[in-house]
Amino acid sequence: MTVFSLEPAQLAWCAELRALAAERLCPLAEKGEPGHVNRPLVAELGRLGLLSRLFTSGALDLCLMRESLAYVCTEAETALALQGLGAHPVHAHGTEAQRARWLPRVSSGHAVAAFALSEPEAGSDAAALSLRAEPDGTGRWRLTGEKCWISNAPEADLYTVFARTTPGAGARGVTAFLVPADRPGLTGTPLDMLSPHPIGALDFDAVPVTADDVLGEPDRGFRVAMGTLNLFRPSVGAFAVGMARAALDATIAHTAQREAFDGKLRDLQTVAHQVAEMAMRTEAARLMVYAAATAYDSGAPDVPGRAAMAKLLATETAQYVVDAAVQLHGARALRRGHLLEHLYREVRAPRIYEGASEVQRAVIAKELYARHAEEVPSV
Repeated sequence: MTVFSLEPAQLAWCAELRALAAERLCPLAEKGEPGHVNRPLVAELGRLGLLSRLFTSGALDLCLMRESLAYVCTEAETALALQGLGAHPVHAHGTEAQRARWLPRVSSGHAVAAFALSEPEAGSDAAALSLRAEPDGTGRWRLTGEKCWISNAPEADLYTVFARTTPGAGARGVTAFLVPADRPGLTGTPLDMLSPHPIGALDFDAVPVTADDVLGEPDRGFRVAMGTLNLFRPSVGAFAVGMARAALDATIAHTAQREAFDGKLRDLQTVAHQVAEMAMRTEAARLMVYAAATAYDSGAPDVPGRAAMAKLLATETAQYVVDAAVQLHGARALRRGHLLEHLYREVRAPRIYEGASEVQRAVIAKELYARHAEEVPSV
């Protein structure tokens, strides 16, 4: 397999995922309440074996799952992705006891996971987080502070929480903790957001954690966070590609049959050229996403830059394609319940979460200059 094409077995699997999404996931998604965890949908993802695949597959498989599900059912895609994002640190850095307790429940869809990194004053600048993990003198810590914009909060069953254990140490003073939702002092509030999936704020009032709750090593939690994001950033791009492809296909079908100006919309050169532009950008984004995922799976050294490029290009492309699709459909696309009205609400957030587009540009530039410094001998 190359990054430019998929094997027949992969193409068949993607087709199977789209069929499963249409037949078994969309009906459950339609019954869900916006802004709340759809537990029947999460459980069905578990029954289909898709959640367990999060922890046994590589980055490319993750991208194929997210792209295929997003094409048909964005709610199912997001539910799957949030399980992976919240529980991947447990899979990658957890102790045997942590993994044994939580991963089977997450994989079956009986426990909902969340990734709690962002704060009211530390979104894109994750190293500036201020949630405090204060030692209590008994070898334990107390978590005090806030988290905000946390997907699946406050309804998740477990949180991967990043807290400051060494004041003034920047990224080097952060520790990752696995915090069950029933810990005393942990409360949350839902936030009314544009995106239909649940997002909330968390308040930590001296929440107790111990060494048994640490993911990885103390003061090394930023590595846990960045390692997780390097895996999931290309797949955010895959989510965006799936939405772009859905919008593009809807536009091709609409302009091929819509009567206008004594012909079909597709007969207007300006429309045909617009559709061609949408298709070209979508394909370019898809290829970059696959390339970044393949680089991750092969252990390439330039994964952070590639992951940032993939997320940046794909999410910006999806915004452009969905917006163009709405324009070519006209007012009908703005009616509640229309596919494009749904995609228009869904497509905006990925340009912000897991590193805003501006942050991705900063990551790309940092990687480029670091590589330049390595290649140019000092004088």
